[in-house]
Amino acid sequence: MELRHLRYFLAVADTRHFGKAAEHLHMAQPPLSQAIRRLETELGVDLFSRTTRQVSLTGAGEVFRTDVERILTAVDDAVARVGRFTSGVEGVLRLGLTGSASYRQLPALARLLKREMPHVMMEVHTEMLTPAQELGLIERRLDVGVLRPPIRQEGIAHRSLAEEQLVVAVPAEHWLAAADVVRIEQLRHEDFIMYGATLGSVVNDAVVRSCLASDFYPHRAYEVTETSAALALVAAGLGIAVLPDSIRSAPREGVLCKDIEDALSVPLALAWRSDDASPLLRNLLKVLERNNVFLEEPAEPAEHSEPEGLEKPEKPEGAA
Repeated sequence: MELRHLRYFLAVADTRHFGKAAEHLHMAQPPLSQAIRRLETELGVDLFSRTTRQVSLTGAGEVFRTDVERILTAVDDAVARVGRFTSGVEGVLRLGLTGSASYRQLPALARLLKREMPHVMMEVHTEMLTPAQELGLIERRLDVGVLRPPIRQEGIAHRSLAEEQLVVAVPAEHWLAAADVVRIEQLRHEDFIMYGATLGSVVNDAVVRSCLASDFYPHRAYEVTETSAALALVAAGLGIAVLPDSIRSAPREGVLCKDIEDALSVPLALAWRSDDASPLLRNLLKVLERNNVFLEEPAEPAEHSEPEGLEKPEKPEGAA
């Protein structure tokens, strides 16, 4: 049984006329009549009741029509779907994100994809530090990652999304709770809640360098693997956590976030495999470019910009 014979049958069933069906199908009537006869012979039933004046469906024809409509709709949908897949507008995007990026970047990215690439489904993996995302990309378990350079693995391309200032999260009853802005020096005697030392956290590195610039090393009281866990320990009053500004996008009861006047900033970038030639990735990058998601590389690093979501932040005064 051929698909074209099913389309022939449906055309005759819709028009109830062989001549009109043949015209609609852009073919002569005799070959159409012969094809329908062959289909009936193959099925072992009469699909149409024919007289010199009219053509009508038999009971078997009515039943067959219901299934043929379903089959042809499914075939047409499959053809359309594979077309969207090969053009990069349908598929599954496996996305990894750092913990803090999940609060601000994930909602913004999800909204953008829903609007611009509605047939793409996201498979989201959060709370992944940069080394874990790099490994996920290399091992082809991720398609793209929202991570924090520098990137140490070869074969990974990336483009900048933001430059985030570090802020300090303190318990609501902390002695710095009333302060608008703090300095790193004021954190000298605090208990720090940090990512595990073996996880290769870019944020940890920036925190340590900020503290060393004020002549002290942070006292690591607790280690966590997830940003949400760090904020939970802060809420419990067990210490403070110096984290990227994006944590403000997910307020937590019992935690206050304060600007740090002299802390370093940390970059955020979108990364992918350099050899990934998939239409989906190509289309994603075009969408992000068209929506001004990527941060233009400044001549000098912008340490005090506070971008909102995935929108391109305004350049700070004095930036190139």
